Amino acid sequence: MKLCPCRIAPSLTFLTKPIAYKDCCQPYHESLCHEGNDKADSIKAENAERLMRTRYSAFVLVKPDYIVKTTLPAQQALLDIESIESWARQTNWSGLEIVEHTPKLGKRHAQVEFKAYFNTKDNLGDLAEKIQAHHELSSFVKVKDKVSNNESWYFLDPTVVMNMSQKQPCICGSGEKFKRCCGEYLV
Repeated sequence: MKLCPCRIAPSLTFLTKPIAYKDCCQPYHESLCHEGNDKADSIKAENAERLMRTRYSAFVLVKPDYIVKTTLPAQQALLDIESIESWARQTNWSGLEIVEHTPKLGKRHAQVEFKAYFNTKDNLGDLAEKIQAHHELSSFVKVKDKVSNNESWYFLDPTVVMNMSQKQPCICGSGEKFKRCCGEYLV
């Protein structure tokens, strides 16, 4: 049984129940990244933590298309897919720890605090001594598709440089001003 990467942790104290990849993140990856598949028909993460887990698994399994497609649509064209793929390939992923999931921040935002454990492939020697943790508080937004009326969670990437004024309509399409919506989480 191939375990899902999102359920593997570097220590037993953070170990979550092992689940097969086919029963966890694989359906999300295949649904969204299958060629010819309509985004409206894809399996959607039911909350921000679930999306975070699928994105971590996509990094481990080097699925940069999934990383791009689960980032807020207004930011997708600004992502460097080659850099995402390169970083994922150059990293030995060791596990994921969800520190905290805050499912409701305002009307459509959520946050997930996590630690992704890794070791770079050029770091030779005793892996146990060289494992590092990427500790992050990630923000997510639920966006409603105006055509299909379906809602989907997206990652708000704070590293994407966007020229936005605080008074412009929000990049998530909520109809609110940027400063009162996603602007609070992209600092």
